Amino acid sequence: MTNFINGLLRLRRGPWEMVASILIALGVVMLMQPLVLTLFTYSFVITLVGTIMFIIVSHFPE
Repeated sequence: MTNFINGLLRLRRGPWEMVASILIALGVVMLMQPLVLTLFTYSFVITLVGTIMFIIVSHFPE
């Protein structure tokens, strides 16, 4: 856990790619659920933020 937090603070690629991947997966799950309209409304924004974040953090150092 401390390695993950240190990686986030030092702007390392691995932990930030994991956060971006979780955001993308969360957005897709929000898009596919049929019950809560608010989650469906923000699903595209969450997926887009995760995708842009993944593109940016892929340039971070290992």
